[in-house]
Amino acid sequence: MRKYLLIIMFILPAVCLSAQKDSLRLSYVIRGTVTDGRSGRPLETVHISIPDRHYATVTNADGGFTIKSDAPIPTLVFTYVGYKTLRQDTGTEPMKVRLFPEALLLDEASIVSGDPKQIVQIAIGQIRDNYCLEPELLECFYRETLRKRQRYTYVSEAVTRLYKAAYDGSVFRDKAALEKSRVLLSQRRSDTLSVKVQGGPTQALTFDLVKNNGILFNDEELSLYRFEMGPPAYIDDRLQFVVHLSPGYKDVEYALYNGTLYIDRELLTFTRIELSLDMSDPVKATRQILVSKPFSLRFIPKELSLSVNYRLLDGKIRLGYFRSTIRFNCDWRKRLFKTGYTAVNELVVTDVREPAVPVSRNEAFKTKDILSDKAAEFQDPDFWKDYNIIEPSESLEHAIGRLRKKSLAK
Repeated sequence: MRKYLLIIMFILPAVCLSAQKDSLRLSYVIRGTVTDGRSGRPLETVHISIPDRHYATVTNADGGFTIKSDAPIPTLVFTYVGYKTLRQDTGTEPMKVRLFPEALLLDEASIVSGDPKQIVQIAIGQIRDNYCLEPELLECFYRETLRKRQRYTYVSEAVTRLYKAAYDGSVFRDKAALEKSRVLLSQRRSDTLSVKVQGGPTQALTFDLVKNNGILFNDEELSLYRFEMGPPAYIDDRLQFVVHLSPGYKDVEYALYNGTLYIDRELLTFTRIELSLDMSDPVKATRQILVSKPFSLRFIPKELSLSVNYRLLDGKIRLGYFRSTIRFNCDWRKRLFKTGYTAVNELVVTDVREPAVPVSRNEAFKTKDILSDKAAEFQDPDFWKDYNIIEPSESLEHAIGRLRKKSLAK
């Protein structure tokens, strides 16, 4: 599968309720912020977990987080690429957490030596040994946002279940289902043009690149890339090989990726994958991104980037966090000025449920489904009371407030 499914269409105002199910009461809550210990800048997408439990979340763009549990939370663990993992007692709330870069303790020359493509191929050969082989049922929080220039025009969120079947080199049997979802749409007539991303939370299943080897990790695709060893890095206090890849051939019918692969040096397993679609040929990039649009609308792709993070638990890696960012310009053929849009979709695994009951065909979210067509409107302020979520950033909270006021006024 080489297409990243994104569709431009006119928003329909009607929305419907999704299936909803009560979650376990999460009565214990810890809030805080995470910053760089040297510069003081907020750190986004820091992974936060409760030791010996499955509850987890990530920080928002302001470095802020909220994590909930059904039992007291004495300690939290903070993990971020290139930083020393921190295990800190919760103490007073809100927590003020500072992370510091991890200093390399080994001779860099001995770490980066070797053929980078061969290291990647060895890691691919180790996937079956390193990936979780048992079926799993993951509880996740998923969010889609769209900005027109700097103003949010659409926010949709969902708690989902992801069923991950036993490893077989494909995601054919993996399924997603909605538990709760909600949506806010701009009521401005000028904002009726919007982006709808097909597949919603199923994107995280499709782009589980370690399990779904049809996208990148196969001999045919890898033969199209150049490989270069980068400086090593730490993730979760574990040293990583860092391999950069870039398009090696231009005479292919679809756009390739630039990317960075993080590979655990000891286990030779993929820990983090970052990809950015090559935009040097806008026609190829557009074919890879766009499904459909109004005839008179011109679409100019600017960026499609993906990040897939894995967690190492009990000696096996599991999907932990997925994020995609799409930037593009649109203009109607009779207008002089282009309008810039940014669509961001992210999913974090917040819990692991037992037993691993498969998602039925009737409730499965389809790859052609669109979340905003299934979600309820933002109404109840305690909608996520019993779920772990990605805390909205200050700018997103402000946008949600404005969109809600306009929606209620209508």
